[in-house]
Amino acid sequence: MGRALRRFVHCHSADASGLPVARPQADRGPHPRCRQVSRPNLLVVLADQFRASALGCLGQDPTHTPALDRLAAEARVLTNAVSTHPVCSPARAMMMTGLYPSLNGVPLNVNSSRVEEGVGLRTDVRCWSDVLADEGYRLGYIGKWHLTPPTADDELYGEGRRDDGKVWDAWTPPQERHGFDFWHSHGCCDQHLEPHYWTTDAPRESPLQVRQWSAEHETDVAIDYLKAADVNDRPFALMLSLNPPHQPFDELPEGYLPRYADRTPEELLRRPNVDLTSETGREAAQIAAKYFAAVTAIDDQIGRLLHELDELGLADDTIVVFTSDHGMQLGSHDLMYKGVPFEESIRVPFLVRWPGHVAPGSDDLLLSLVDVSPTLLGLLGVVDQIPDEVQGTDCSAALLGEPDAPRPAAALYHGPPYAPGDPDVRGLRTHTHKVVVGFRQGQALDVRLFDLRSDPYEMSDVSADQSESRTQLLTALADALEAIEDPWPGLELLRNAG
Repeated sequence: MGRALRRFVHCHSADASGLPVARPQADRGPHPRCRQVSRPNLLVVLADQFRASALGCLGQDPTHTPALDRLAAEARVLTNAVSTHPVCSPARAMMMTGLYPSLNGVPLNVNSSRVEEGVGLRTDVRCWSDVLADEGYRLGYIGKWHLTPPTADDELYGEGRRDDGKVWDAWTPPQERHGFDFWHSHGCCDQHLEPHYWTTDAPRESPLQVRQWSAEHETDVAIDYLKAADVNDRPFALMLSLNPPHQPFDELPEGYLPRYADRTPEELLRRPNVDLTSETGREAAQIAAKYFAAVTAIDDQIGRLLHELDELGLADDTIVVFTSDHGMQLGSHDLMYKGVPFEESIRVPFLVRWPGHVAPGSDDLLLSLVDVSPTLLGLLGVVDQIPDEVQGTDCSAALLGEPDAPRPAAALYHGPPYAPGDPDVRGLRTHTHKVVVGFRQGQALDVRLFDLRSDPYEMSDVSADQSESRTQLLTALADALEAIEDPWPGLELLRNAG
């Protein structure tokens, strides 16, 4: 996948209605920042299932996040960042590789039931971490990985087999760690109060057992990593991948739940697309207090980490990114979790702080997680090393305020079937609209269209009312899927529908 094709997919021009019209753009030539900036450090913090509205500074969910609010005041806050496939493993694979699921090896969540299908991060693709390792960076990974397929031995030494009959946790062999030379990680251990980790040199048989809330322990390890970093020798790139606020929601450190426990369901779940009288709505109200408590607990750990950067004198020379792999419905549209095309599921926080380089403020840049890898490499000044096969867009020029910087006008949605009978779904989100198309063999396409300007909570399907917008979006979706060589079986029907 060459760079000209990446521009065809992502850097759409728009017509007067604001809808994307996919057109190939001419090659812009060498990037002006190739190897012309100093070598900053990189700190990426990912909090699993942290939805965008949970940032307290946005004033949407009733969350208390003072550390993230302070970070947001010093950072570029991307208010339209989205997860293309809002499920743990596929989202993480896109973030690491800049490739869509059909090319990165992770079209579905990684667990033992999909080993025979070959679901797992391809070892022959280059992640942003591989590039930085070749550029001389120290690479550290702490926390949840969830990209390595489990083996039979992982059931014995990791988390074990869950009630669903599947093994989700796995040890990652050193040769499959994509350049990370410091490793303190698990595959997918949903035991927040008694987690385990495989350290850099530990074999599969010897995980480290910990009796501490996972996010606190991982932040301790991250702080120790920062203290030990010799930035005069080599810059570092550290990824801290926190599992909370992902479930289990009951596994919280003490002292956080009381802040939310006495709030009414109406105070906790303010979104008008939540029906508090339904069974899902009532369950969501019970979960919301615990979920928001975990958000606040995560915020405290981020505060500790940012304080340490200040204390060590690293803040000015370190790019800090905070984001998530996906959001959470939490009762919206009578759904609880993720993996659906609604805003609560696909929108993620995305904060970028780099003092003196990235101007603080709110930005409606429509970045999707497949854009993260090339964008990080662009910020670090190694644009010329972005692998040619990368499908995501390098949005670093937009973040750095460069004139005429490419800004994606649309983001794709991938929703493959996870159970028999589920539709195979694709979609396209622009700043103003979202079209979602479901395919079932032998049936007509199920098309839904939302006008995000007048209906931000997606409560009214207007696919029958806006024929011109519908046609333009369906055509743009078909063009984008074709350009990335997506094997979606509904493409021919989509061409006819558009």
